[in-house]
Amino acid sequence: MVASTTFTSAARRRPVTMVTVTPAGGGRGLPVCLVLHGRGDDARRAVGLLGLDRLLPAAIDAGVAPFALAAVDGGETYWHPRASGDDPEAMILDEIRPRLAAAGLRTTRLAALGWSMGGYGALLLARRHPDLVVAAAASSPAMWRSYGASAPGAFDSAADFAAHRILGTAPAPEVAYRIDCGDADPFAAVSRRAVADLRPQEHSLGPGGHTPAYWRAVAPAQLAFVGAALNRAA
Repeated sequence: MVASTTFTSAARRRPVTMVTVTPAGGGRGLPVCLVLHGRGDDARRAVGLLGLDRLLPAAIDAGVAPFALAAVDGGETYWHPRASGDDPEAMILDEIRPRLAAAGLRTTRLAALGWSMGGYGALLLARRHPDLVVAAAASSPAMWRSYGASAPGAFDSAADFAAHRILGTAPAPEVAYRIDCGDADPFAAVSRRAVADLRPQEHSLGPGGHTPAYWRAVAPAQLAFVGAALNRAA
């Protein structure tokens, strides 16, 4: 089942959309995995890009403990508070979680899954909120070794980059990590570094590029991974 709602986010200062994907019987009482999209996408396109409305039921049919997905609009913020006042992190914590809880979903612990900008966002959310995030699955996470090498607009300043760094940090306590990146991806080298730093329980660094086809290919394994982590935390 796919449902969407649009509301005006105080944290992001604009209308945003949240799309939920739940098993056929509904999501009441189920835990949630956030879906953080890449740059240039939004919540609605994220579900279609990976075919999550098909992959989640297939994962559950294959034996993964049931859970729900919630895709949210993050703009081009790189999923962290910005100097402009646009704060997707506060949106997740203070606006998305209460809406999910009001719909009957379990939000005391969450997982996060994302690709490119959203892969970085999933890892960042886990680092900043390990008391909330039980698992982070990142495809082709968009990360750089220095502020000068980062994509234009990804960070407000060198200080902003340093405050939201993933490379060179230790794994967050009690968080399960999975990292996937194709060897032809421009982020392959930093993904290898992230594997060394974060010591993920699962990772793949095989053939592939920075493409939706690659992200779709690894999504079933990622859904199984986050589903198992959410089930352990229940």
